Amino acid sequence: MKLPKRLFTYSFIGLALITTGCTGFHWSNDNWTGQDKAQHFAFSAAMAMAGNAYADRQNWQHREAAQFGILLSVSLGAAKELYDSRPEGTGWSWHDFAYDVAGAVAGYSLYNTMK
Repeated sequence: MKLPKRLFTYSFIGLALITTGCTGFHWSNDNWTGQDKAQHFAFSAAMAMAGNAYADRQNWQHREAAQFGILLSVSLGAAKELYDSRPEGTGWSWHDFAYDVAGAVAGYSLYNTMK
């Protein structure tokens, strides 16, 4: 199954293009604590678990299921930050994105522990 590898490649290229050359792009000036950080973490963990569960039900191999679950979760987090980076939005937050990645890894680990 080559979908997770392609998804990662396209997500990475898109993220690189967006963060390096968009004139309407702006950054958030937030800190590492706050209610929205817990929401980013919890949502990303839930999406990683859901992605892994879906891939398991499709009888994908463990590695492909793990890639799909984590990439689904991180891609949704990146899309949310991209939405926030609009001129009317709150701005791209690397802190939020870090919580998204941490939540995705935690969700993957929790799903495989409970499996």
